Amino acid sequence: MDVFSWKKFLLPYEYAVEELKIKFKDIRKELKDTESYSPIEFVTGRVKKISSIIDKAKRLDVKFEQSELRENIEDIAGIRIMCQFVEDIYTVVKYIRSREDMKVEYEKDYIKNYKESGYRSYHVIIRYPVHTVRGRMDILAEIQIRTLSMNFWATIEHSLKYKYNHKLPDYLIEKLKNSADSAFKLDEEMSDIRDEIVRAQVQFEVKSITVKEITASINQLNILGYPDEALKYLKKFEKLEDIQDVEQMIELQNDIKSRLQELKPIEIIKEN
Repeated sequence: MDVFSWKKFLLPYEYAVEELKIKFKDIRKELKDTESYSPIEFVTGRVKKISSIIDKAKRLDVKFEQSELRENIEDIAGIRIMCQFVEDIYTVVKYIRSREDMKVEYEKDYIKNYKESGYRSYHVIIRYPVHTVRGRMDILAEIQIRTLSMNFWATIEHSLKYKYNHKLPDYLIEKLKNSADSAFKLDEEMSDIRDEIVRAQVQFEVKSITVKEITASINQLNILGYPDEALKYLKKFEKLEDIQDVEQMIELQNDIKSRLQELKPIEIIKEN
């Protein structure tokens, strides 16, 4: 397969990665906007390097033919979804299973059945339709879902495997196993206080959104020509910031919104 052929071969995978990244980021945004908490922390993606595809094809004894590579190397397109808690991983898996724009081929739970090395993650292999100028093409893509600590460990292990050409010294293998257990213990401890953490994060998120809305509404009063009204609400807002009371902030924002609805028609009459 020459350089030009590789470029043509990988193009659908590049489309798939970009589309999938956008879709999962949209899920995160929708959940943040509607429920204030999303199990998705952030999303990354990549197309496997040509050298890595060649190495894997050799290890798996896959022929260097496009059809063979497409069907037997499932992670040419890779998406990685990071979560805060182990429980969130399984929530994300449910979202993937429920989607109609991708088909789950199979799943690998390396959390409940972690690898001997200590590797933990949840893999979902999907078949995803990509539309190119040559028509529709259904390709395989791998979605890895893991916590931040799992990802940190996996990144380190990957770097070491690359350095030692997959032949790690025994002392490093042992250290990696121990660190994997420690990382998972941290995940378990965080899960024990998950509800408390989520409540705090949701409260912070709601407060941030409400502060943004209040400042925008006060600015709108100034724009409409009601500086005295704006100053009155600004003073109320400054007092609330000291109290850190989210409910009172929401109440203030609702009050300003109601006042804006009363004032806007008056401003329209003035402009006419």
